[in-house]
Amino acid sequence: MKTDLSALKFNQLTVVTVTAVALLARLPWLAALLGVAMLLGAVWPQYSPMRWLYRTVGQRLGLKPDVVEESPEAHHFAQGVGGVFLLASAVSAFAGLDVLSLTLGVVVIALALLNLTAHICVGCLMYFQYKMLRYRLSQ
Repeated sequence: MKTDLSALKFNQLTVVTVTAVALLARLPWLAALLGVAMLLGAVWPQYSPMRWLYRTVGQRLGLKPDVVEESPEAHHFAQGVGGVFLLASAVSAFAGLDVLSLTLGVVVIALALLNLTAHICVGCLMYFQYKMLRYRLSQ
């Protein structure tokens, strides 16, 4: 299986930017929309709005694919975790729990920046730990 590292970076920048705008402008619907888009891409990667955006906008920005031999499953899992956090952030904001909403959104931004700058994907690490646990339990 293959993974486009350029697409991952584009997605991380998009997540950081859109989440920051949603938090600063107090637009929980924007965080919810991004969360749904991320979950959709995690469950059905072929229908990912983020993939469509990368292919549409990324090419216009001159981004070139950087495809490596790597399974995308862990990245899809990480994207799903981020999507759940963003939806929880939006629901918290709608419920008037502003501190919780802000905290969840900042966690998403921090983890996306960690992946973008240091190539540490915490969601991917969670995925591999989950796979190891499943393996150990099946023994």
